[in-house]
Amino acid sequence: MINSSDLYPLRFEPLYKPVIWGGDQLSSVLGRKLPESSDPIGESWEIVDREDARSVVANGSLKGKNLHELIGEYGASLLGSNYRGAKRFPLLVKLIDAGQRLSLQVHPDAEACRRIGNGAEPKTEMWYIVSAKPGAKIMAGLNPRTTRQQLISSIDSPDVEVNLQVFKSEPGDAYFIFSGTIHAIGEGNLLLEIQQNSDTTYRISDWGRVGKDGKPRQIHLKEGIESIDFANRTSPRITGVSGQASHNRKFPVINRCPFFKVDDLRLVAEWQDTTDPGGSFHMISAVNAPVEVGHDKRVTRLEAGETCLIPACFGTYIVKPLAGGEVTVLKTTA
Repeated sequence: MINSSDLYPLRFEPLYKPVIWGGDQLSSVLGRKLPESSDPIGESWEIVDREDARSVVANGSLKGKNLHELIGEYGASLLGSNYRGAKRFPLLVKLIDAGQRLSLQVHPDAEACRRIGNGAEPKTEMWYIVSAKPGAKIMAGLNPRTTRQQLISSIDSPDVEVNLQVFKSEPGDAYFIFSGTIHAIGEGNLLLEIQQNSDTTYRISDWGRVGKDGKPRQIHLKEGIESIDFANRTSPRITGVSGQASHNRKFPVINRCPFFKVDDLRLVAEWQDTTDPGGSFHMISAVNAPVEVGHDKRVTRLEAGETCLIPACFGTYIVKPLAGGEVTVLKTTA
């Protein structure tokens, strides 16, 4: 280990997840060299700290150490006083590459978890669309006119989509998927997901899909219906930034969520920011072009699609675009 005063922006080895619905944009759009797999790669877990999946540092003096070890060693110096005493990293960052549409699903809130039990963990998440093929769409939230019974009756029917809010996918758009929101990511989407550190998902419908064994995947209809917030009919879509400018621009994306806050930075020059050990860590995600993050000799390069963790104790840092034109970066705090 190193002194906390020597901590730097940490980049991690991605953890790739092969799934039946995986796509090809991690390689075709982001240029990732993916591992051989019998199923396509559908998820890249960029930052995670769970018993069955722990991110390993990919750069600098701490290369090879996992995130859980770092939290045990550095505590609030790494996470900030908002998470003093935390035993694990509070968020999970993924890239999702959908070659087919994902299942229709829902994540529980804390109250639903208490009712359901069985180790259920609440999950609120946000999606930021990095790339979308023609015809790609997002299904998120209930149609304002849909009743509980109409949804339940249509679950196994192709008509279930009429009971959902459906949006055309546009790069730069974001979606706030508060726990209890029914949702599905359509095929052709590549998106960045920032979520609570939870892996609880209730699959309500899998569109009749079967696995390699010819059998349907497990459906969690009882738990899913128990988790849906039928009172919430707001639109989850956050329209992306339009136009370009000759100066740096900052746009709040998620600013009223108790679990994380996200800003969309459109940069044409260096951006200066600072972490606060009395608050939380920062995360910087390069969306469409490479950037450098840090200051002095403690600098980390990010390629498009990569995310780094800036320790709460780091202080002032610079985000430097490494490409011409306007560069898109997401900044996350907790």
